Amino acid sequence: MRADREFAYGAAAGLLGDLLLGDPRRGHPVAVFGRAAAAVERVLWQDDRGRGALHTAVCVGGAVALGSLAARLVRSSPAASVALTGAATWAVVGGTSLAREARAVGRALESGDLEAARARLPHLCGRDPQALDADGIARAVVESVAENTSDAVVGALLWGAVAGVPGLLGFRAVNTLDAMVGHKSPRHLRYGWASARLDDVAGWPGARLTAVLAAAAGPDPRGAVLAWRADAAKHPSPNAGPVEASFAGALGVRLGGTLSYAGRVEHRPVLNGGGRAVTVADIDRAVRLSRRVGWLALGAGAAARIGVRAVARAVPRVRGKGRTA
Repeated sequence: MRADREFAYGAAAGLLGDLLLGDPRRGHPVAVFGRAAAAVERVLWQDDRGRGALHTAVCVGGAVALGSLAARLVRSSPAASVALTGAATWAVVGGTSLAREARAVGRALESGDLEAARARLPHLCGRDPQALDADGIARAVVESVAENTSDAVVGALLWGAVAGVPGLLGFRAVNTLDAMVGHKSPRHLRYGWASARLDDVAGWPGARLTAVLAAAAGPDPRGAVLAWRADAAKHPSPNAGPVEASFAGALGVRLGGTLSYAGRVEHRPVLNGGGRAVTVADIDRAVRLSRRVGWLALGAGAAARIGVRAVARAVPRVRGKGRTA
């Protein structure tokens, strides 16, 4: 079995596993990585960019090395390679958990239980729930679904298509480190700089692919493209901007505006200003769009891997013909 087919079969199995099983309640590989990264931080931490860069290199390098070793051990067995890719995909994608948490908040809002919705929101994002009313919570959920579709699904699949199991594990390691130390807290302002910048770089292609697929899969493709072009660059995040703008346009809603993180108020630009305000029903619409985007990303990644392999096989033949002539 060729490597491109091994990836396609394995990644599809991993996505199905995530759909059917979700995340394990205990011993999730990402949580294990998080504990290891925290242990490294306890050893290395200083208010210094160099130490933070070393932390990033150790943690991400370790994840990539582990993936490379595992892939090398099973490369002689196509079945084992498919199984390893499936297990790695299941471990790093989080579409089912994202959908479950988003819909849990939506159910609380539908029942009028604002306090339950506020209690559940931190499972999705770092917003200050006490500063939000029902409409603000719904908007925060839709924005989180959009951004995490890129971070937790599409980006991982894209890097898996590019670099196999090491790419899957490496991307998830980068994204997890950014969540742990990449934010601008006093402790991590300098120490987390390298993790935040690496996450921006690693997430760049996946964010653009997510925006393209949201436009293709959403109910208003033209609206998604227009919002992306008009508003993405206004967002303070180079990767969240295209994704949230495209989701906003595709769903016909208005995202962005004033928000609060741990008491710090931010006034962000409005995305798709011509759209309507988010309602509770839009949470389920965003989740369904996220699901479609995830499966399209699998198809795009598999097609890209097959195409790259075909080009790589064709180049030596062309060169050989040139030398013969």
